[in-house]
Amino acid sequence: MTATIDRQRPAAATLRGHWIDDWRPEDPGFWAAGGARIARRNLVFSIFSEHIGFSVWTLWSVLVLFLGPAYHVDPAGKFVLTAVPALVGSVLRIPYTFAVARFGGRNWTIVSAALLLIPSIAAAVLVRPGVSYPTLLVLAAIAGVGGGNFASSMANINAFYPDRLKGWALGINAGGGNLGVAVVQLVGLLVLAALGAGHPGYVAGIYLPFIVFAVLGAALAMDNLTYARDERRGVRDAATRADTWIMSLLYIGTFGSFIGFGFAFGQVLQVQFADVFGTPVKAAYLTFLGPLLGSLVRPVGGSLADRLGGARVTFWNFIAMAAGAAVVLLASRAHSLGLYLIGFIALFVFSGIGNGSTYKMIPVIFPERRLAAAVIGIAGAVGAFGGVLVNVAFRQSFLAHHDADGAYLTFIAFYVVCVLVTWARYLRRAR
Repeated sequence: MTATIDRQRPAAATLRGHWIDDWRPEDPGFWAAGGARIARRNLVFSIFSEHIGFSVWTLWSVLVLFLGPAYHVDPAGKFVLTAVPALVGSVLRIPYTFAVARFGGRNWTIVSAALLLIPSIAAAVLVRPGVSYPTLLVLAAIAGVGGGNFASSMANINAFYPDRLKGWALGINAGGGNLGVAVVQLVGLLVLAALGAGHPGYVAGIYLPFIVFAVLGAALAMDNLTYARDERRGVRDAATRADTWIMSLLYIGTFGSFIGFGFAFGQVLQVQFADVFGTPVKAAYLTFLGPLLGSLVRPVGGSLADRLGGARVTFWNFIAMAAGAAVVLLASRAHSLGLYLIGFIALFVFSGIGNGSTYKMIPVIFPERRLAAAVIGIAGAVGAFGGVLVNVAFRQSFLAHHDADGAYLTFIAFYVVCVLVTWARYLRRAR
C-alpha cells in the first residue's frame, strides 16, 4: 500500500503499523518535504529512551555510595559492582545493534525500554542491609541491559539522517543519552540529601514512571525503516576489516573512558580523598559535574568533525586527554582536590568530544550503510568494554599501591597510543 506524500511520511509506503518503505534522506526534496520532520521526531524519542537506558546502566555508580558498613562491601568489591554492568552492557551492544535491523528501530526501542523495568524494580525492592554480595552482583549485572540501548539507538538514528548531518545527529543522540550518567547521580544526590543513605531503592524506583513513558513514546511516535534491514553478513564482513578494530580501539579511549570514569568517579573521590569526603553526600555533590559536561559537549565533537574532519579532531582530542590524565596524576600525588577536579572534569569533557568525533569517522570510513551499522555495533561493544578496564585498573591500583596513580599512568600511556594510531592510520594516509 503506497501512501501519498504528506507532512508525516513523505513519499513513504506504509507496509504495516509504523513501517516506512520509502526513505531517501540524501534527496534534498524528500528531506525538505517532511523527511527532516520525521527524522527529528524519531531522534527526540530515541534520545529519551537512550537517556533512561544510560541512567539504569550506570545506576550502580550511585548505589555503591549507599553501601555503608551494614552491607559489608569493601572498596575493591564496590569496583567490581560497577565493572559488572559495564561488562554486561558491552556484550549486549552487538545483538542490540542488529535487533534494529531484525525487528525495526521503533519496535526494538519499545522492547529495550521495557526491559529496563526489570533491573529497576529489582534494585528498588532488594537493595537493603542484609542483602548478600552475590545478590548485589546479580542486580548489578541485570542493570547492564541499559548499556545495550545506546548501540541500537545509534544504529537506528544513523539510518534516518543524511551523511552531511550524521555527525550532528549522532552527537545529539549520544549526548542526550550520555546525560543519563549525570542525571542518575543527581537523583542519587537528592535521595541522599533528603532521606540519607538508608534508602537506596528510591533511586531506582524514581525511574519506573519514566521507563513507562519511554515505552509509550516509542510506541506512539517512532517509526521503523524497511531499508535499514541489514544483510546477515554485515558483522562478518565488518570483522574482516582492519579499520573496524582500529576504530574499536579508539572508541575504548573515548567512550570507554567516559563510561568508565562515570562509574568510578564517585568511588575514587571517596577513597582517595577520604579526609575530605566523610559522607557519600559530600562526594555526590561533585560526581555529576564531569558526566554532565562530557555529555553536553558530545554534539560539539560531532559538529567539529563535520567541519574539520573526524580524524583531525580525534587526534588533537587524544593529546588533550593525555594532558588531562597527567594533571590528575600530579594532583593525586600533591593531594590537591581542586587541581584533581579540574583534571578529571577535563577528561570527561575531552572524552565527550572524542565520542562525537570518532562516531563521525565511522560512516566516512565505511560509506556502505550495512558495514557502517555493523562497525557501530562492534566498536560500541568494544568501547563499552573500556568501562570495565577503567574500573579494573582503579581496583588493581588501589589494591597494589593504595592509590590510583598506577591507573592514571596506564591511561596516559593508552591515550598516547591512540594519538599515534590516529595519526598513522588516518591523518598520514589522508595526506
